[in-house]
Amino acid sequence: MITDETEMESWLREFIGTYGGVAGSVHVRQGEGVALAAAVNLPPKVREVTAFVPRGKGMAGLALERGVAVQSCNIQTDDSGVVRPGARAVNAQAAVALPVHDENGDVVAIVGIAFAGERAEFLGAELQWMENHARALLDRVQDICQRRWTGR
Repeated sequence: MITDETEMESWLREFIGTYGGVAGSVHVRQGEGVALAAAVNLPPKVREVTAFVPRGKGMAGLALERGVAVQSCNIQTDDSGVVRPGARAVNAQAAVALPVHDENGDVVAIVGIAFAGERAEFLGAELQWMENHARALLDRVQDICQRRWTGR
């Protein structure tokens, strides 16, 4: 079980490496949004503006609201409204935000991963593998989520 942010960052580094990403984040549920719990290769300004992401804002907030993965083929040029301007500070192009559901189906965390190059939409097996891997995070972060939910 992951019991602190350092362990969560280690898990995130492994996750990013598994899929060939260059940056990523883990946000855990906090009230009507998600709070940044771990980040790898995110500039300080991005960490600052994503410290708390409200439901429906940016990729993490939309993944929380929709309960499904939210993706962009190129965060540098995306004009769909999914990508917030601050995300462009990350030295990456393609990105996906993966919701992690608990046993009741509630979203308890969002795992984000960004890739160096532009990519076509993540489909089928690749997206399913990433979602399953992100879901495996649930058992490992319950202590952190519990502290954030209860304010301890």
